[in-house]
Amino acid sequence: MVRFVVGEADADQRLDRALAAAAGIPRSRARRWIDLGLVELNDRPARPSQRVAVGDILRARPPEPIPSAALPEEMPLAVLYEDADVIVVDKPAGLVVHPGPAHPSGTLVNALLHHCGDLAGIGGVLRPGIVHRLDRGTSGVLVAAKHDEAHLALAEQFRDHRVERVYLALARGAPREDSGRIELPIGRHPRDRKKMSVATRAGRTARSAWTVRRRFPASGVVLLEVRPETGRTHQIRVHLAATGLPIVGDAVYGRSRGKAFAIARPALHAAVLGFDHPRSGERRRFEAPLAPDLAELVESLARREKAG
Repeated sequence: MVRFVVGEADADQRLDRALAAAAGIPRSRARRWIDLGLVELNDRPARPSQRVAVGDILRARPPEPIPSAALPEEMPLAVLYEDADVIVVDKPAGLVVHPGPAHPSGTLVNALLHHCGDLAGIGGVLRPGIVHRLDRGTSGVLVAAKHDEAHLALAEQFRDHRVERVYLALARGAPREDSGRIELPIGRHPRDRKKMSVATRAGRTARSAWTVRRRFPASGVVLLEVRPETGRTHQIRVHLAATGLPIVGDAVYGRSRGKAFAIARPALHAAVLGFDHPRSGERRRFEAPLAPDLAELVESLARREKAG
């Protein structure tokens, strides 16, 4: 049973959107639960289009889990932490998180299904509880839930922005300041629906804070620490590109093919993830060392600085 009390952040939203955020499920699945009569608002049958208010109580009875189309696959996993509730891994660059038409196998989900054979149903599907995602080209820390209760608890923390997320990014440019904050809404690109953009009329609030960790003036590159305060698709890549600091190797948003820097993916790494453990409530913080290709690139940039 999912029980959720609507707070100010979710007030005046459609019920299906509020439920999706509370349960950590796609909005389409939330609508399906409502259509099946599995959701109540203040102890009454609910409709997807209803608006929720502060203090409203949402109750949902998720359907019995159905088998996932993804199959377990034996793949190497860099496990940073694991217990009966969660598993935290260091995802390598190039690994897709979810199966899809272009990547039906060989994903992190396939690997987790093999590694965690006793997973319960998550969101109505027998699959690892992916609470958040990293782009295929992004390396670093990612947490997955092993059962519904852990999934819902983590999803709530992500929704309420109570999760600490720290990224490292190599960006082209030379900012005058040593730190800054970007507040630009993000939505679908007006002409290319596969991309995100700040130049959109239907953008959602997005905030990112950045700090210069190291400067490489000979190469025109800076190493940034970025802390996203919201969780929009491609947020860091879009925000940095929009402010004149495109990420090295990002051919989509940075117009950089990466070859000049000996890297073939966006130089972005999820270095830190901190959250309250869903069972104990204890604050946990996990770190992933800089991925080998990025560490090598940093060393190369440092050598170039010494050479003058």
